[in-house]
Amino acid sequence: MLNRRTFIASGSALAGLGLARPALAQRKAIRIGYVSPQTGPLSAFSAADDFMVRQFLAAAPGLGLDAEVIVKDSQSNPNRAAEVARELISRDEVNLILVASTPETTNPVCSVAESEEIPVISTVAPWQPWFIGQQGNPADPGSWQEFDYVYHFFWGLEDNVRVFMNMWDAVQTNKSVGALWPNDSDGNAWSSAVGMPPALAAAGYRLTDPGRYQNLTDDFSAQISAFKQAQAEILVGIPIPPDFTTFWTQARQQGYRPKLVSVAKALLFPESVAALGELGDNLTAEVWWSPQHPFRSSLTGQSAGELAGDFEAAAKRQWTQPAGFVHAQFEVAADAIRRTDDPTDGDALAEAIAATDLQTVVGRVAWGQENVPEFARRNVAKTPLVGGQWRRMQDGSFDLVIVENALASQIPLGDSLRTLA
Repeated sequence: MLNRRTFIASGSALAGLGLARPALAQRKAIRIGYVSPQTGPLSAFSAADDFMVRQFLAAAPGLGLDAEVIVKDSQSNPNRAAEVARELISRDEVNLILVASTPETTNPVCSVAESEEIPVISTVAPWQPWFIGQQGNPADPGSWQEFDYVYHFFWGLEDNVRVFMNMWDAVQTNKSVGALWPNDSDGNAWSSAVGMPPALAAAGYRLTDPGRYQNLTDDFSAQISAFKQAQAEILVGIPIPPDFTTFWTQARQQGYRPKLVSVAKALLFPESVAALGELGDNLTAEVWWSPQHPFRSSLTGQSAGELAGDFEAAAKRQWTQPAGFVHAQFEVAADAIRRTDDPTDGDALAEAIAATDLQTVVGRVAWGQENVPEFARRNVAKTPLVGGQWRRMQDGSFDLVIVENALASQIPLGDSLRTLA
């Protein structure tokens, strides 16, 4: 694992990149902290970390960067995330922090860094729980304030809700939806007035929400009973992977068989779906990145497909969605550092991050765009989102096929949506 291990770049760049060493190569060395949940229930998000860190450090010298990356494990724990952020700032004296994967890790790190005036590039959390979750009073929009040092790129709940509803609208159902929302930052955001309930009501869907449950729950009988009573032909949720495995296994044992299952977070990873066996076939999820995405890396020149293939060859495992975003973080970091005369100057580096307008392997990253509400526009940049469906192959493995792309037509469809029943 990468936790608490320091990676230092060798003197050579990746062969064949064709990237010229710029005149500004002799700038000061920069220390970058990287935080993600490498252990614990959210560890699947960090499967690509080792590969992406090494890839960045190999490419850095060819870009004229003298960079060191210090990697920390949040252990899927918000308190630990805040603790390692403080370690990076006070003990390791980093100039920049990159943080990824769910509000449980991104928010504590960003809050600490903002108070210490350390620039942060954050990703892999819907922007609402990231931005609103860090406010002093999340329930009072009038009190929300912009940040000066922390910047986030990803999609929003409105995009995920629309992608899911676009998939549901494509098939005939009774429009009865059962919601599996946990008592955490994501679950509370999804179930709130800025989440899914208003959108469902406006579209004529009936929602059954049994209330928040605690992560790592081992009995979902109450939720299953409520969904069966409501005849919910659609299931939606944002559980962590082990909780969805428990729920879905119990649901089938207790005779709950919806036509469509659209689950964020838990169904992102091939290993989580493969653990379900036949029960994983035709489940749907949001797709933020895939080998089919028509984008290239500004860091290495690789296409999305080439990056995924290189990761699979190195890691001996199937590509995973966070891989593209971890790579893109280092793209954004490299771009901002190269545009800063002194990257050890936190104010100057934060200004360079804010001014980013970069085509990356996950799409364009640019803050200050009109597709984000004005109150969050300074700190949030949105990336494209489509819908996918897991298909079980003859060898028992699973392939994620893109079946909905109304919000991002540049990302090609792979097939049409299928129902479970």
